[in-house]
Parts: sequence; structure tokens; C-alpha cells
Amino acid sequence: MSMYFLKKVGLALAESFGGFRLTPSPRLVMTLLVKNEEDVLEDNLLFHKAMGVDCFIITDNNSTDRTPDIIRKYQEKGWVKEVIWEKATNYKQKVWVDRMIWKAKTVYKADWVINADADELWYSPSGNLKNDLSATHSNVLKCEVRSVYPEEDKPFWQWNKMVKTVPQPEQYDLSLYSLFDHQNKKVIHRTKCYLQISMGNHKVTMFPRRSELGKVHVYHYNIRGKRHFMEKMINGGKQLEQNPSKHGGCHWRYFYQMYKEGKLEMEYGRVIGTPVYDRLCKDGFIYVDNTVPDFFRKVMGRS
Repeated sequence: MSMYFLKKVGLALAESFGGFRLTPSPRLVMTLLVKNEEDVLEDNLLFHKAMGVDCFIITDNNSTDRTPDIIRKYQEKGWVKEVIWEKATNYKQKVWVDRMIWKAKTVYKADWVINADADELWYSPSGNLKNDLSATHSNVLKCEVRSVYPEEDKPFWQWNKMVKTVPQPEQYDLSLYSLFDHQNKKVIHRTKCYLQISMGNHKVTMFPRRSELGKVHVYHYNIRGKRHFMEKMINGGKQLEQNPSKHGGCHWRYFYQMYKEGKLEMEYGRVIGTPVYDRLCKDGFIYVDNTVPDFFRKVMGRS
């Protein structure tokens, strides 16, 4: 067990007394791990700032598009407090996110942390995430994830079709890892009593831990068109091959193998259910939800 982890355990023990008290005006920091996110990053920052996030810590992992320019723009505005330009190519997500959480806790005095991806919008029905955080005695809020169906002819914030889990995907000839696969919940957590985040930010180790299902839900734009899907799976698969750990990233490993076999482009249709789209709609697995488009129009003044 490393000295770093032992230090966290000792601090968690010291913080455990009073660790579940209400925090009337919590300081909320969002961490973001990004790579080539120019199509969504700026709107992500704008959305979450409007939703109550105080500031951001960002790790950029070798982006080659306009992502660094967007980060610098919002760093100059004071929204992004710190940027880590991570040059490694072995995708140690858990380590990199943990590093940002520790900075949020010790340097930027966060009470709560959301560990997000650029393709996620964390929405509170109250209109402000802090309303949910200030009203709970728990130190972990579990949040439901809603996958958004891609519509390539529109900006992503206008997409209003959600998908439900298809319990028997073989009946629709869907991919092993399709958009209609079950989505694990994500977590928002306090910084007090924090020990360790999981791969994908789906679980967090706290000591002690008290969790509840929150009202916040995450709109996930994990598939943003065919070109983006191909690039993400190929790049992610290459990085995971360099990571000695075999935990996490199963879908990336699967699609990267399809790519090496020359089958990835064909597989994309099975991922989003293109051949059976009308049937999926008829059976209720694709439905309309205008929450995010309405928020951008009413709160953020989009037309």
C-alpha cells in the first residue's frame, strides 16, 4: 500500500467526524479528462457553469484539434483553475482523475466534486446542482445516465432522442456494446472522506460511505456520429493496449479488435441500430426528451 494512499486513509479518518453534515453553500468543482473534444467542450463548460459549477480542473491528453484553445479561453476567463497537459499514451484514467480530485480537495477547497467527461451534461431538475448537494447528509449521490441518440445534422445540444436499455439485443441484431446497452450510474461525491475513484467514474471509495440515489441525471452523448465513433474507438483501443491493466475499457478493446479485423465501419450501424431504427422507436426504446434543448434555449439564450 503506497504512502499516498495511507495519507488519504489517515485524512479520511480525521474527516469522518462530521463528514455527513449539511453544506448550505457548497463549493462545487468539476474535473474533466478530455481528448479532441472541440465539438462539445465549450458548450459543456457553459452548461455546467449555468448549472452551478464553481470552477473546473481539466486534464488534456494529447488533443490535436481545437480543444487546447478552448481550454485556454476559459482559463483566461477564470473558469478553468488548472490544466494538466498529460502527455502519456497509456490512458491511466483512474490515476489522472484521482490526481484532479486531490487538487480539487486540497488546493481549490472543493466540498463536492463531479468527475465528468466532455460528452456528459449533468442536469438537476431544480436548475442548480448545488440545491441537490446542500440538501443531503450523504457523501455520495448516485446519478442515472441517459444515452442520447446521435443526430448528425444538428448541434449535439439540440438532440432530443433518448434510448432505453434493450434487454434482448440479439432480437434486434444489435452490437455487443450498442448504444442500447445498460448504463451504469455515475457518482457525485464529497471531498471529505474520499479515498479512490473507479475506472469510468461509476463508483467511488469513501471512508466512511453513505450514498443515495439523487435526482441529478446525466445526459450522455457518447456517440456523436460515425467519424467521431471510429476515431474514438481506434485511439482509445491503441492507448488501452499500452496499459498493462486489463480492467475497464472492455468496449474499447472490443471495437479496437473489430477495427484490426476491418469490421468496425460495418459494426457502427449495429451500434446505433440503424437497420432497425423504426422498430426500436415503435417498441419504445427510442423516445423524445426535450430537457437539454429547452435548457439551452430558455436559460442560455440559444435559438
